[in-house]
Amino acid sequence: MTRTTTPHHTDKALETRGTYGACERREPTPTPAARARTVLISGASIAGPALAHWLARYGYRPTVVESAPALRGGGFAVDFRGAAHLAVLQKMGVLEEIRRRRTGGSSMTFIDARGNHVAALPPEFAGGDVEILRSELSRVLYDHSCPTPTPHDDTTAPAAVAGTTTAYLFGDSLTSLTETADGVHVTFEHAPPRTFDLVIGADGLHSTVRRLAFGPEEDFVSHLGYYVAGWDLPHGAAPDLAAHAVGYNEPGRLVTVGRVPRRAGDPSYGGEAFCVFASERLGHDRRDPQAQRAALVQAYEGAGWRTTELVGTVRDADDLYFDAISRVDAPTWSRGRIALLGDAAYGATVGGMGTGSAIVGAYVLAGELALAAGDHRRAFARYEQKLRPYVSRCQEGGRGTGAFLAPLTQEAIAARNSALNDPAALTAMLQEGQDISADISLDDYPSLVHHDTGSDRNGS
Repeated sequence: MTRTTTPHHTDKALETRGTYGACERREPTPTPAARARTVLISGASIAGPALAHWLARYGYRPTVVESAPALRGGGFAVDFRGAAHLAVLQKMGVLEEIRRRRTGGSSMTFIDARGNHVAALPPEFAGGDVEILRSELSRVLYDHSCPTPTPHDDTTAPAAVAGTTTAYLFGDSLTSLTETADGVHVTFEHAPPRTFDLVIGADGLHSTVRRLAFGPEEDFVSHLGYYVAGWDLPHGAAPDLAAHAVGYNEPGRLVTVGRVPRRAGDPSYGGEAFCVFASERLGHDRRDPQAQRAALVQAYEGAGWRTTELVGTVRDADDLYFDAISRVDAPTWSRGRIALLGDAAYGATVGGMGTGSAIVGAYVLAGELALAAGDHRRAFARYEQKLRPYVSRCQEGGRGTGAFLAPLTQEAIAARNSALNDPAALTAMLQEGQDISADISLDDYPSLVHHDTGSDRNGS
């Protein structure tokens, strides 16, 4: 089960607004394709810092703009599974650090209205090969795209191997994109206008870059019939509820509560709630947390077990993640010098392996740009050609997530529980996820770039 912690806390140590912060890194010999190439990346969650990491290693000069005032804290626990995900993390030099920060997730028990056990979800079902809090993954990727110099010029450390200056601009957002003959002129809410060679939208399902360059959100984002919500339980609220990870279903509704072992040492942490419920598209303002709280409480009116008590804690929660389960289908991922990456291009809110796809996508996009001898059109076309079949298969997992977590009838709930209690069926479901996540052949871009350019660059 995907778990959630407060998604909108931010890292105060990084907080700025409309001012650039540069991470001075060792200067490699840039590839011919990268020489003097500037790339603006919108979004500092997962795909954006991952792309900045690779572009900097290939000699580009990336700038990452993020609307939040700092790196976001909390957020869903996300996972990686299969050989392709792990291979890219290994090449980035972050796999062992992610393993050190893994959540230590546990199984979840489905219960009935009287609290009786009816089925169980093993930790590997939601947690894959390695699971980590989204906020901690974001910090790891930020540090590797923007590292502190290593003492004694240690060129063996992954974060210090190579790279130019990566600039991060927090607390700002794009307001316009105008493509010219030799770049993209960008205006911001706060920072002065600038022109970049390329612009990449890595800014999620509700992408600003996609809206500005490709069209309105409704042209690309499909509502899949469910909403998802998650929040930290307010300190002291229903302390016995989160003692064990449990989930309670009624037709079209799921509520779960539990604790992430990784956060057990935090004295203010009492656990978190996670909800999935069936609904037509709601008309609330997605930026209005009070409207979201009201919609959530209304969706669970009259529910059994201790659902009313649990969902009621959202009224006092500091932060709430609330969004539709959606799917993004962009007919093309690039337009001129502007391209989309991750959820902005091929997102699926829950269950679509979006985090792993974003990491793989950043690796492929940066590698194709580095190999394209300055021809962004060729690079964007090859990136989409290589990645689209893979991410389309991954997205299909998200299409059925809502119905799996919150089946619409009591009969469907019973059938889901029966499958979870059948070792053979459970093994088949787990294997299917592994097969889909691994179903891509990845070029060894660091070695190819090194071979093609002769520059002094450590590949992985």
